[in-house]
Amino acid sequence: MDDLELAKEFLEAKNNVMKEIQKVIVGQEAVIEDLLVALFSKGHCLFVGVPGLAKTLLVSTLARVLNLKFSRIQFTPDLMPSDITGTDILHEEPATGKRSFHFIKGPIFSNIILADEINRTPPKTQAALLQAMQEQQVTVGGNTYSLEQPFLVFATQNPIEHEGTYPLPEAQLDRFMFIINVPYPTKEQEIEIALSTTSGHQPELDVVLNAERVLELQKLVPRVPVSEHIAHYAVDLVQATRPNQNGSSPSFVNEWIDWGAGPRASQYLILGAKARALMDNRVSITVEDIRSVARQVLEHRIILNFKAEAENIKPADIIDKLLETVSVG
Repeated sequence: MDDLELAKEFLEAKNNVMKEIQKVIVGQEAVIEDLLVALFSKGHCLFVGVPGLAKTLLVSTLARVLNLKFSRIQFTPDLMPSDITGTDILHEEPATGKRSFHFIKGPIFSNIILADEINRTPPKTQAALLQAMQEQQVTVGGNTYSLEQPFLVFATQNPIEHEGTYPLPEAQLDRFMFIINVPYPTKEQEIEIALSTTSGHQPELDVVLNAERVLELQKLVPRVPVSEHIAHYAVDLVQATRPNQNGSSPSFVNEWIDWGAGPRASQYLILGAKARALMDNRVSITVEDIRSVARQVLEHRIILNFKAEAENIKPADIIDKLLETVSVG
């Protein structure tokens, strides 16, 4: 199958997955599309939203529709790294009495991991995800184990509670391709949610892909061509987030930002734009594709200074100003 035929299959797969997820999730089309962009780009996601917005249901429904192995890990203050990765246990053969260590796999050994309320566990345990997210493998007891493919971490975080939480280190935040803000539903959507979830009816979901096909579609995304001026724009946008960057940073960036986004942001902007183009039935990316994923890629990679916080400036405000300021070269 050539890439053009695979691109048609990509579009059909996206539409079918959207259709099945929307049997369960009311509204949230933009959130679902961002989730699929990350999925096909092999990028991890951090969902931020208040409780009750179906973040967990969305991820578990995606796993069902794709027929992928799914693990939900509830992050708590007493969660240990071995509770995520697994551990070696001492095993004794009944017949010979011989003892040896056997590795018992943890919930990380699945295709889709839901790290629920990831900021409720201490940094040591949060760090247990770092190697897995970056290298697609874990090391336990001196042995390295490869993770099943595809492998994606979708984490959730409650933005309103600070008691008993541990902010994610910047190094771990940078491992997430997207931060996806999940909004409240509209009144009409909330009425539909209230009626559908209290009726006792459970929608039947069809499986539309499997692990093998997901991997094939993921391999297509990097093969989408990108012109040099689009790549320049993506890099210019990322570099503009860095204060005092060779004298070219906008004045508001120098005024409000301590640290800007790193090179991984440029990579994710281009990958996300490629996936977005395929989802829109196109085989080349535009500036608008870059702009459509800019907030999701950059918001958690911008570190504000005290002056910005005192003036109630948010990273999203800065990204909006950058999209108005940075021109296409």
